[in-house]
Amino acid sequence: MGRKKVEIKPIKDKNSRQVTFSKRRKGLLKKAKQLSILCDVDVAVVVFSNHGRLYDFSSTNSLVEIVRRYHNHVEAEKEISADVSDTEHSKYASFMTVGELLQTVERRLEEPDVDGLSVTDLVHLENQLQSALMQARSRKTHLMVEYIKSLQEKEKLLREENKLLEDRIAMMKKNREVNGMASDFTNLAPVRMICGQQRAMLNFL
Repeated sequence: MGRKKVEIKPIKDKNSRQVTFSKRRKGLLKKAKQLSILCDVDVAVVVFSNHGRLYDFSSTNSLVEIVRRYHNHVEAEKEISADVSDTEHSKYASFMTVGELLQTVERRLEEPDVDGLSVTDLVHLENQLQSALMQARSRKTHLMVEYIKSLQEKEKLLREENKLLEDRIAMMKKNREVNGMASDFTNLAPVRMICGQQRAMLNFL
C-alpha cells in the first residue's frame, strides 16, 4: 500500500504539531542545502516558530548579505514599475506590426543615442517583442499542424489508391484464370467429337 496522503490543515494536537514542525523544518533546510549545491545558487531560508524561535539557513557565509540583495532587488523592481506607470508618454506604447517592430528595434539600436532610451520605452519595446514572438510561435505551430494534417490526408489517399490497385490486380488475375479454364474446355470439345466419330466408324465397320 502507498503512503496515505496527508491533508494540509492546521494540526490541533500540540505534541503532533511540534513533531511535524521539527520534521518538516529539518526537511526544508535539507532541501534548501541540496538545491544550493546541485544548482549552484544562493539560497536563504528563515523560519520562526510559533514561540518566536528563529531557524535559518544560508548557502553563503552571510545570511544578511542575501537578505540585503533581496531588498535591493525589490526596490529596483518598484522603481521600474513606477517608471512604467508614470504619466510619461512613450511613442512605443501603441502596438506595431511585427515588421514595423523589427524595423524600429533595429533602427533604434543602430542609432548613436541608444542610451537615451527611457525605461518606459525599453519596457514597451520588450513587451511588444514578447508579443510578436508569441504570435510567431503560434503561427509556426498552426502551420506545422496543418502540414501534418495534409501529410496524413495524402497518406490516407495513397493507401486507398493502393487498395483499389491491389483489388483490380486480383480481379484481373481471377478473370485470367477463368478465361484460361474456358479456353482449355474449348480445346477439349473437338477431341470428344473426334472420339465419337471414330466410335461410329468402328460400329459401321
